[in-house]
Amino acid sequence: MGKGPVDRRKPYVRIADELRRDIASGRYPVGETLPPGAKLAEIHGVSGMTVSNAINVLKEEGLVTTRQGARGATVIATPDSQAAGEPAVERSEEFNLLFAQLQEIRGHLRRLSTRLDELDERLGDR
Repeated sequence: MGKGPVDRRKPYVRIADELRRDIASGRYPVGETLPPGAKLAEIHGVSGMTVSNAINVLKEEGLVTTRQGARGATVIATPDSQAAGEPAVERSEEFNLLFAQLQEIRGHLRRLSTRLDELDERLGDR
């Protein structure tokens, strides 16, 4: 009646591994934002600090970047691109700021595109 092997890794390591797999599989592609820390903590039943530690692992690996005030970490690379021998790139604070602004603009464009599609549908029904 055993439950199988017990995962003895620290919770933040397990969460980092799961997020890394999600990034590699395309669930969170480059340019997308991971769920906010509070949501990840709720999903995994851990504290916000544990999630922060997991995100820091991914930051050190060059897979995500974070920005003060942002709702989640943004994916900037995939594990397979790292494994392919591409060196982890040191990104300047200026790059991180510009990248975050680009992500914000992309979000606005997605929302505008959705609104335009809705308007087209309404006008097309006339």
